[in-house]
Amino acid sequence: MENSTNEVKKISAQLLAGLLANPHIYANLSDEGSQGQQEQKLILTAIEMAENLIKKVEQRHDQLR
Repeated sequence: MENSTNEVKKISAQLLAGLLANPHIYANLSDEGSQGQQEQKLILTAIEMAENLIKKVEQRHDQLR
């Protein structure tokens, strides 16, 4: 479980960096910084994407066994 949590954290951070670097997704910083509504939405999106990616990789790995 610890390993899975660390994987989600690492992948989420990388996805979030990509989302924040894309001016079409994240045009400007809100006055609230990381606590802003858009920032929180992007954080949750990155976490969901990471969790889904890990699930898909694990399912694919199980199919290949």
